[in-house]
Amino acid sequence: MGHRVRVLVAVGVLTLGAGGAGTARAAVVAPLCPAAELFATNNTAIITEPTDPRLNDRLQRFDHQVRGIIHANGARPGASTLLNGVFWSGELKRTTYERSRVFDVSHANRDGLHHIAAVVAKQYHQESVLTFRCLPRASHEADAVEIRASGVSATKLQGALAADPEAREELGGGSVTLDGRLILVAPLADLPLARKFTQSLGVDWNRAEVRYGDEEFVS
Repeated sequence: MGHRVRVLVAVGVLTLGAGGAGTARAAVVAPLCPAAELFATNNTAIITEPTDPRLNDRLQRFDHQVRGIIHANGARPGASTLLNGVFWSGELKRTTYERSRVFDVSHANRDGLHHIAAVVAKQYHQESVLTFRCLPRASHEADAVEIRASGVSATKLQGALAADPEAREELGGGSVTLDGRLILVAPLADLPLARKFTQSLGVDWNRAEVRYGDEEFVS
């Protein structure tokens, strides 16, 4: 996947400290956050139409292959979830779409996760692959949050991006599962904007699931 505009992402939570980017009262802190996640796709094309048949690919072979890469590099693959990504292209000045998967990964430290993501990026010719390591909220390494919330469709996400120039330029976009669950990752510095954007999608902030951690774009 490309830079932040082409990866699954954006949205905030919590109450920041005095040195933070603002105040955003926390939603529900995730009790069962996986050790780490890897967001990836095998797509290299730019898809600009939501009805493109390539967006119907369930990426089953890709799922099997990435699980093999995770296992071969000393980690343990967990669940894998199919995603519909909706992103804003500043270069094209329009919405782009992408099918991808998020993989749960365990038994991998920071360096191991980075290596796995680098292998996936190289094998599938991706500009970068996003990783997210779940960490305690107070960890000095926690520089990002992941938000999960029900009741969001790809169509609703596209409409919100189209209506919010600041969000589409700064946050880039996000993804939803096939059953309408939003998955968004954002830096702590973007929390105020991310929270505002999330609420514009009709999400009840108090019911959103919050995961704290460390994000990295690996090329």
